[in-house]
Amino acid sequence: MTHPGQLLKQEKLFAGKEMGQNFLSSPPTARMIVDRAGISADSRVLEIGPGLGALTIPIAEKTRQVVVVEKDRRLVSLLRQELENQNIDWVEILNADVMKTDIAALAKDKKLVVISNLPYNISSQILFRLVQKRVYIEKAFLMFQKELADRILASPGKKAYSRLSAVARYAADIECVANVGPAAFFPRPAVESTVLGFYFHTSPGVSIKTEALLFTVIKAAFSKRRKSLKNSLVGQDLGLQKHAIAQALSCAQISPERRAETLTVDEFLSLTRAVQPLLQEAL
Repeated sequence: MTHPGQLLKQEKLFAGKEMGQNFLSSPPTARMIVDRAGISADSRVLEIGPGLGALTIPIAEKTRQVVVVEKDRRLVSLLRQELENQNIDWVEILNADVMKTDIAALAKDKKLVVISNLPYNISSQILFRLVQKRVYIEKAFLMFQKELADRILASPGKKAYSRLSAVARYAADIECVANVGPAAFFPRPAVESTVLGFYFHTSPGVSIKTEALLFTVIKAAFSKRRKSLKNSLVGQDLGLQKHAIAQALSCAQISPERRAETLTVDEFLSLTRAVQPLLQEAL
């Protein structure tokens, strides 16, 4: 691969800070990520934000079923040229926003393997979207800022445990694949990065309606994380008054004095099931 700095310079382009662009510039790192993703010739791969092809090239060497979604139209012609230089002509390139892309249509008749050096500024939003569309996804290998990765990996009771931690734990088994230093990127970021592997659960275990409510309950609980659940859950997210929240917590056998950061995924599910009939009564 051509170094991103060289490609951008020759086209008089710059990495877009507003897009959170830090291009992977280390071929060994890119190949390590692709190797650990366990891609086979039968895999159908979706790469989000391919940039200048650091991951795309080793992905395409593993399988001919590759689609990439690149939002920055400035980069599409450069990416296409880089692939042509490697005699790779089977990658489908979409100039689109993955947050608005029909992931089901990309999957076609098989589940996707998703790989991405995520744009730092919207990495959380993209992970939430992949969770929502995980019925079409087998697994995902995603690069995050290390601080955010640590939050995703955090367990209940830890200070870093967050809304994102709970949602991710509900949807997938997660592993830390590798830590990546700033020297592997251009421009060089001021932070460390971490690649996480998400192995999505094949069955959600609850209905679509219940899952949507679960995510709302988790969001509401963490919206005022310094407050106890009896106070944080009251408000516009759920639309329930204090007496109803107290009733739900009692039914779920959860102390109203606890905080969101102490609840396991199973406890959030119990609370969701307790809240559900109260919402129907409030209609």
